[in-house]
Order: sequence, then structure tokens, then C-alpha cells
Amino acid sequence: MGAGSRGRARAQAAAAAAAAGAERQGPGPRPGPRPGPGAHHALQAQEGEGVSEVSQKRPEGRRWRWEGWRGREFGGGLVSISLLSLQWSRSLSVLSCLQTALLQNGRELFACSEEMYASLNAIFLLFRRHRKAQQPQQQPQQQQPTSNKRPSNSAPPPTQLNKIKYSGGPQIVKKERRHSSSRFNLSKNRELQKLPALKDAPPHEREELFIQKLRQCCVLFDFISDPLSDLKFKEVKRAGLNEMVEYITHNRDVVTEAIYPEAVIMFSVNLFRTLPPSSNPTGAEFDPEEDEPTLEAAWPHLQLVYEFFLRFLESPDFQPNIAKKYIDQKFVLSLLDLFDSEDPRERDFLKTILHRIYGKFLGLRAYVRRQINNIFYRFIYETEHHNGIAELLEILGSIINGFALPLKEEHKMFLIRVLLPLHKVKSLSVYHPQLAYCVVQFLEKDSSLTEPVIVGLLKFWPKTHSPKEVMFLNELEEILDVIEPSEFVKVMEPLFRQLAKCVSSPHFQVAERALYYWNNEYIMSLISDNAAKILPIMFPALYKNSKSHWNKTIHGLIYNALKLFMEMNQKLFDDCTQQYKAEKQKGRFRMKEREEMWQKIEELARLNPQYPMYYAPPPLPPVCCMETETPTAEDIQLLKKTVETEAVQMLKDIKKEKVLLRRKSELPQDVYTIKALEAHKRAEEFLTSSQEAL
Repeated sequence: MGAGSRGRARAQAAAAAAAAGAERQGPGPRPGPRPGPGAHHALQAQEGEGVSEVSQKRPEGRRWRWEGWRGREFGGGLVSISLLSLQWSRSLSVLSCLQTALLQNGRELFACSEEMYASLNAIFLLFRRHRKAQQPQQQPQQQQPTSNKRPSNSAPPPTQLNKIKYSGGPQIVKKERRHSSSRFNLSKNRELQKLPALKDAPPHEREELFIQKLRQCCVLFDFISDPLSDLKFKEVKRAGLNEMVEYITHNRDVVTEAIYPEAVIMFSVNLFRTLPPSSNPTGAEFDPEEDEPTLEAAWPHLQLVYEFFLRFLESPDFQPNIAKKYIDQKFVLSLLDLFDSEDPRERDFLKTILHRIYGKFLGLRAYVRRQINNIFYRFIYETEHHNGIAELLEILGSIINGFALPLKEEHKMFLIRVLLPLHKVKSLSVYHPQLAYCVVQFLEKDSSLTEPVIVGLLKFWPKTHSPKEVMFLNELEEILDVIEPSEFVKVMEPLFRQLAKCVSSPHFQVAERALYYWNNEYIMSLISDNAAKILPIMFPALYKNSKSHWNKTIHGLIYNALKLFMEMNQKLFDDCTQQYKAEKQKGRFRMKEREEMWQKIEELARLNPQYPMYYAPPPLPPVCCMETETPTAEDIQLLKKTVETEAVQMLKDIKKEKVLLRRKSELPQDVYTIKALEAHKRAEEFLTSSQEAL
């Protein structure tokens, strides 16, 4: 019998003696003394003595608060902890205290000695049986009349309030960990046995061993409520997944027909789960610069499962004709549900896996597109919250790029009914680059879709959200870069009426982004060919804001636009100036006529006999127009000179300006989240390394 077995036997015998001694003493609680600094050393010296002798040496009248005790303070060994527990085993309060100490510090004791942890568990189970046996005997005694006075040496049972009151140090406020608690169906039997390595097995046994490892990896563990549990078996699973990833990457003829169902089952068991409620269920806008994503706690295993399945799909031995029996519509639907995960690392793997499935399984392509449409419909018209819209749009961008010409009516309806309404969702900034790419891909395939697309954008144009308006201007410039001149003529009037409103916007970023259109050579060529229609629309907004806008940068950009218009057609520019002057003069005359009509009405009112009974308001002051609203000949000459000088200087300043970056708020960063995202490798990196290895 080894030393560990003898220690456990002594601990169990001591626990049995404690239970017997407690039965002889009776159910009443008795306090114990507070042990001194060398208590556990004294108990070690008394290892051979009986429990009764130790009890006789216990001083009476001293109260000891068990709450301050922690199991890690007694480093004298297994026997000292057992005897110290037995010394006060007659007190019922010690049961709860030992339970608290075991639960709070059992992990640390386990880290020091497995035998100590097992012995404490055995002692605790014996004490629980003893207390259950004593409870029926306590109830009749409680019914007997007793004195209200409590004995001087009795101690109250430990309560949560007392534990907080007498606990050492200030109470620590537990910070919420940003971990996702997916609802896994944990396996009942989680004890895994380490299997032999695949490379060491004989060739004829490798397939069966590979299947055993796949089945072994179907065991699920708890990473949330007790992350330190089953550490040994978690490591066995992690090592097995790593080995299979390397095995399927560097070996040929390993994906046999028997492997397909086992690989799909292992992937489904580990990944197809109920996602936790969103940390932001209201669907507010996610800011990648400010907000930290919620990471999946079980990612150490999930990452390896994703890597294995991706290598499985990319293997040269993979045969879609065999795999289509197991990778079906139900599998794809469950895969699409995972795109709502809050962990960006998981969505990155899902994006690559779904794209590979779309490319290899021709029969599932229409179903994949239809189910993605359903996700978009639900997002637009019902929830307005989904975490994987950007990834789904990125997949669709590559799918649209491969559409055959001419486009099917189904694809055109997808553009009009799905992609365009996606512009009206509040969280547009999260997925706008991917959405704009999809729209431009459609226009490159079929230029006849330009008019409905631009009309749709103008329909959903934001009225009060300036950052969203800047995004619309960015997308509109990308569309104008690929537009055909014949299609530009159809939409130029409503388009530049909206641009004139943007130039007049008091938000300087909106006005600045609209005026940057005049730095685009292709757009300027389109404007030059249609200047007779565009300049009369843009001139009033440009002239007015060249003097009235509050931002000096906007002044320089406006002078640049006016200079380009003058260089295009000097006569047309002068005509627009005179026309603008005439329109402002007519406006002044209309205002004057309106004031004269009001004065006539007031004069008629004064002729009324009852007019003095009412308070007569003071006469309205004469209407005067600001000098800047009606350009004079001097203003026009001054404008031309200013345009010549300011526009050139402004272009130089623009080149020197740094890119405008929004200042980040000074928020505390989660170090764990930052490190996890930095350590993440994109799925493409795994595929590149595997191809190089092959």
C-alpha cells in the first residue's frame, strides 16, 4: 500500500471516528477554540493520539469564527487537516463552514495534492450524512420550552451576512467577462482516453483509429460555469483535433468514404448549437473602433473544429458526390444560423466554409441564395439586428462576380428588393463597404440597372443622419465611376439636385464629400459633356455658400468647383451668373410686393371703427436684402478673381491635409479580447499554408 493510500485510509478512519464521537455527544452545537499560529504543528505531533484526548485539551469559553478559515492556510499535510476538522466535528456549524471552504478553495487544494482534495471530499460526505441523521432528532427538542437566554459559549450559525462581515479584505466587485455562453448540450461521460498517434499506427488500422478520434471529439465540455473542470480531458480533445488537422493536411488518400459521415457528425455536434442572447438586443450600431466584440468561451475547441472541416473541404481527396449525402439543405441552414454569432473569428471561418460549399455543391447554390435572402428580409423588416450581414454580403459579392450574362430576372429582383432596402437600416455603417461592392458588381454586369439603382438611393437618402449621408455620397461616387454616359443622362438632373442640397449642408463633412466629386476626372468629363443642364442646377448653391458657409475649407472647395465650371464654358458661366442675379432681383421684387399688400391690409384695418379697441402693432420694417444675395457687376468680377486665386491655393492645401480621423474615446480596453483578436489567423492563411505543404 502506497503512502497516498495509507493517508486516505487514515483520513477516512478519522472521519468515521469523528462521526461516532458526534453521535455520542448529541445534536447540540458546541463551539470550538480559535487555533493559534502553531495549531497545525501541535496536531501533527498528536497524530497517534485519540480524538478524545485532543478534545479534552480544548479550552472552553473561547469562540472561534470559522468564517475566517481557508483551507489553504493549513499546509501541515493531510493528517493535520483531517484532525483539525475532527476536533470541532461536534459543532453543526462546522459542516456549513467546511462546505464553504471546500467549494471556495478546493480548486487550490486540488492543485497542490489530489489526495488532499479527495480526502476532504470524503470528510465532507461523512459530515453531511451525520447532519441528515441528526435532523429528525432536533425537531422534537425544538418544540420543548427552552430559555430565551443563549449560553455564553454558543455561536450563531454562519450566515451570508456574517461571511461578508468577517471576510478578510474589501469586497471585490466582479467585472462582467465579455464571454459568450453558447448553450451546448454537455456530454455526460467526459472522461476521454488518449488514443495512439495516427502516424505511429499501422496503415491498415489508421482509418479505424481516425474514426475513433472523430467520435472522441464529439464529447462536449463546459467552458462557462466551470472552466477549470475536466482540464485533462479537454487537453486530450484539443490534442486529438490538432493531430487530425495536421494528418489531413499533410497526407493523401486519408479521406475515405467512411470518414465523410463521421467528419460531418463531429462538425455538427460541436458547432450547431443555440447561440446566446445578444449583448446588444436593441440592434444599435456597432462601432469597431470603440466597441469590443463578445468572444466565444469555447473557442479553443471550436477553432480547431473549424480548421479541420475547412481542411476537409479543401483536401484533394474530397469528393462532392459522396459528401452531398451528408452536407444537405438542413446542414446549410444550420450553418447559416451560426452567422449571428458575436465572435468575429467564428464568422470569419463560417464565411470561408460557406463559400467553399457554394463552389463545390452545385445543387445547393439556389438554396443558399434563397436562405440568405430570407435572412436579409428578416433583418430589414423585422429585427434590424444580425451580426453576420457583412460576412454574408462579402460572400454574395464573390457570387455576383461570377454571374453569367445576361443576368437572370431573379438576380435583378435581388438587387432591387434586397440590396437597395438594406440602405435604410440604422446599422448601415457595419456592412456598407460590402453592400456598395455588391451594387457596383451588378452595375458592371448590366449597365441598364443604373437608373433604378440611383433612383432607389435617392429614395432612401438620409435626411437627418449626416454620417450616413457621407456613406451614400461615397457609394454614389463608386457608381458614377462605372456608369455609362448614356445612363448618366437619364439620372443627372435628380442626381445633381441632391448634390446641390449636399453642398448647401451646414454639416461640413457632407458638403466637403460632395465637393470632392469635382476632383474626379471621369465625373468631370461627364459634367463637361452635360454642363448646360448641370451648371444651372449647381450654380445657386455654389455661389451662395461661397460666402455664407461657416467653414473656410468649404469656401476653397467651392472656388475650385466654380473655377472648373468657368474653364468648361465661360459664356455659360456668365449666363448662369446673370440668370442668378435676375432670379434674386425677382425675388426681391416679390418680397416688396408682398410687404406692400400687407400695408394696404393694415390701412384698411385702421379704417374700422373698432380698431382703437385693439392693440395696434408697430409697423413692419422695410424689407432689405443682403448684399451677398444679389450679385452686382462688382461682385461678379471679384468672384472671378477670387476663384482664380483661392482655388489654386485650396488644391495645394488639400494635398497637404491629413486624412480626417475621428478621435477615439478614452475607454478601458479588455486586454484578453485584444490579445485574442490579434492571435486569430484568417481562414485564408490556413488554406495557403496547406496548399504550400501539398
